[in-house]
Amino acid sequence: MAFLKSAPALKFLPDPDVPEIAFCGRSNVGKSSLLNALTGRKAIARTSVTPGRTQELNFFDVGEPLQFRLVDMPGYGFAKAPLSVVETWRRLVREFLRGRVVLHRTLLLVDSRHGIKSVDAEMMKMLDEAAVGYRIVLTKADKVKASELEKVRVATQAEARKHPAAYPIVHVTSSEKGLGIAELRAAVLADALL
Repeated sequence: MAFLKSAPALKFLPDPDVPEIAFCGRSNVGKSSLLNALTGRKAIARTSVTPGRTQELNFFDVGEPLQFRLVDMPGYGFAKAPLSVVETWRRLVREFLRGRVVLHRTLLLVDSRHGIKSVDAEMMKMLDEAAVGYRIVLTKADKVKASELEKVRVATQAEARKHPAAYPIVHVTSSEKGLGIAELRAAVLADALL
């Protein structure tokens, strides 16, 4: 896997010549860590101490020859950013989701410690409206007790079933411990090569 480019606006997107899988989630949900775990690379996606650093669409090429791309979308939620910047991100994400014909699936990352928050529900609505199929991935599963994790998984799965574009099965992962990574990698490959 190799970093291809960052796109601060739609005109900078790479040509839609291979399937794409996008990753979205709240700031600090562990997107970069999950991308690194899925690809088996240490720092292909930069993790940041400051949540909300990703403000562009970041594209990564996968496969030699190129088979598909992973897209790291801007984090949403409590990024310390002016409203005008947040609105620019929102517009970029919405237009990307609605108009990207090669987007095969989006992974919506949700922190296991918190479950679906209102900002996640907003993103689910945006994905439903864009008719983009998505999988919900619980991250940081190693940070909660097994009983709590199961409650969050069940509640998240129940919520997913209310959304037309959501995949009915919720993935549970821990980038740190490797939990669920192999299964999610297989799902991403299957989605990319549909």
